[in-house]
Amino acid sequence: MKMYVRILLVTIVISIAARLVSCKKYLDRAAESIVSEEEAFKNFTNFQGFTEELYHCIPDFTNAYWTNSWNWGEDEIQSTARDFHFIVKIDNGDFWGWQSQFDGWQAGWMDRNNTSTNDDRFAKSLWKLGWYGIRKANLGLENMDKLTDATQEEKDLVKGQLLFFRGWFHFMFMQFFGGLPYIDHVLPGDQKLTLPRLGYHECADKAAQDFREAANLLPANWDNTTAGKRTLGKNQLRINKIMALGYLGKNYLWAGSPLMNYVSTGSRSYNTEYCKKAADAFAELLQLCESGEAPYSLVEFSRYYTNFYTSGQNWAIPGGTEAIFRGPYYGANGSNWGTSKQYQPAPVLEGGDVKFLPTANYVDYYGMANGLPIPDITKADAESGYDPAYPWKGRDPRFYNDIVFDGVKCVQGATTDEANRYANLYTGGSYRDISTGSRTGYLLYKFIPRTANKYDNGYSYDKSLNIHLPYMRLADVYLMYAEAAAQGYGAATGKSPAYGKTAVDAINLIRDRAGVGHVAARFLGSLDAFMSEVRRERAVELAFEGHRFNDLRRWLLLIESPYTLKKSVEFDRAGTFNTVDPTANRVNNLRETVILERKFSQKHYWLPLKNADANMYLEFPQNPGW
Repeated sequence: MKMYVRILLVTIVISIAARLVSCKKYLDRAAESIVSEEEAFKNFTNFQGFTEELYHCIPDFTNAYWTNSWNWGEDEIQSTARDFHFIVKIDNGDFWGWQSQFDGWQAGWMDRNNTSTNDDRFAKSLWKLGWYGIRKANLGLENMDKLTDATQEEKDLVKGQLLFFRGWFHFMFMQFFGGLPYIDHVLPGDQKLTLPRLGYHECADKAAQDFREAANLLPANWDNTTAGKRTLGKNQLRINKIMALGYLGKNYLWAGSPLMNYVSTGSRSYNTEYCKKAADAFAELLQLCESGEAPYSLVEFSRYYTNFYTSGQNWAIPGGTEAIFRGPYYGANGSNWGTSKQYQPAPVLEGGDVKFLPTANYVDYYGMANGLPIPDITKADAESGYDPAYPWKGRDPRFYNDIVFDGVKCVQGATTDEANRYANLYTGGSYRDISTGSRTGYLLYKFIPRTANKYDNGYSYDKSLNIHLPYMRLADVYLMYAEAAAQGYGAATGKSPAYGKTAVDAINLIRDRAGVGHVAARFLGSLDAFMSEVRRERAVELAFEGHRFNDLRRWLLLIESPYTLKKSVEFDRAGTFNTVDPTANRVNNLRETVILERKFSQKHYWLPLKNADANMYLEFPQNPGW
């Protein structure tokens, strides 16, 4: 089902290299679809139709395969049943696994053999469609002079979208691979390619120019434009000023982060100038949202799940007022039948043998409701009130939203398996099968309702369960602003001159939504102390949404212990089992056990390029160590 309604009336054949300079064609069009450049670009309807194919170059990383892997930090571990997903390859230090030639199942979303801009979710991959999208954006930009039958507003809308996509695809490549050639014109197919790899900061500066110009051209809300009024109800995914500002800030913050600053300047600290630029971009975005000029706001916590899934709403795309940047949703009956089942253990699931589990060490980041962290999950802490005899009591409300722990009621209605109505996640419990249950002692239910099981049947077709994660949402922007403002201005009270909120204000705003206590005073005295809470807040608020791997990389923490460890929680039940309030259940012998330790080195901070690409010419070298 097309959740993004395209107005594509005409298009133009564009054939690009399967690699940067290969003559192999893909994404070819039928001969009858070929039209002249003058016809394709002459008016807004035609040019917008040309432009909208770019939206179909965005992979849906949530639903790219039957089961899907997008959390590659220390946050998640897969069951032992299968080894084809990239998460398993990363755990083994095999970062080549993102490439299609090392993915026999073609299960990843970064590279696929067969790629298309149609509505098939299995035909999307970042590497091929990203380069295609860059070329298409450049082709459009070089033909803007042919858009003669259009108002200035219409010209700005088209150009703004093209600039955004050129910047976005480059940024997506840069964050995984480092500095690359920044291609800002249509490359001739009959000339030898010699474009050098740029430094990360050089590349980021060019992306920033595209995002900044896009933000200047685009509206905060398409519904308020003359062109947008013609497509009311179908504008929610169209590129706008907020998306451009969001990625302008993210691009600057990434450039200012320790990893990117290190490869550009040799310093392992933050680059304060880039962080100030990031804070200013986020400040501009947040002011537009808080003033009501842009249609984005945090959803109330009782509807927090609508950021990630809808149910019983005829496959409505999730995100509500908080999702900023999302790709199209490619068809119905994908996430409910496939993705939803990757989170449920064998006792309450019918079929499916690939499970994705939250690691115990990551769940530890969910502190207490009073806002304080838990220093050691095995020891009592008088300050926070944590008690290892009742480890699930008094926790951050997001813990209860996201995580299923021992004793939680998993089957809500009638069942023929009463013994498994409640999660048996204690050591030796029926939910702890390492192949089809939980290896870690926890389950992840952030992206599925409690009814998603074979008895309550919450994933059946008639429930229209649509799981679709955004690439960026407003809470992420507040947290990125907090990090950029703190690092740019040197304190928890740091702020952009153009915005009223400080770094700690932004953190507390997100905590207020969830009903969590503010950042404690003891974390406000130094930048290092505050950053420990910034990192923990990102871990909790954005848990399992695909951010952790890149966060650990840019913070230069990916290869450092304890971030290389993945653990399970082990314990015994004690006393009478409480079916009404699982937080009241007492446990004995609480401990954590290392399941695996990832053996990483410096080379693992970047993904390896394809050897075929890195061997094309001397100016395009492989990443160090690969």
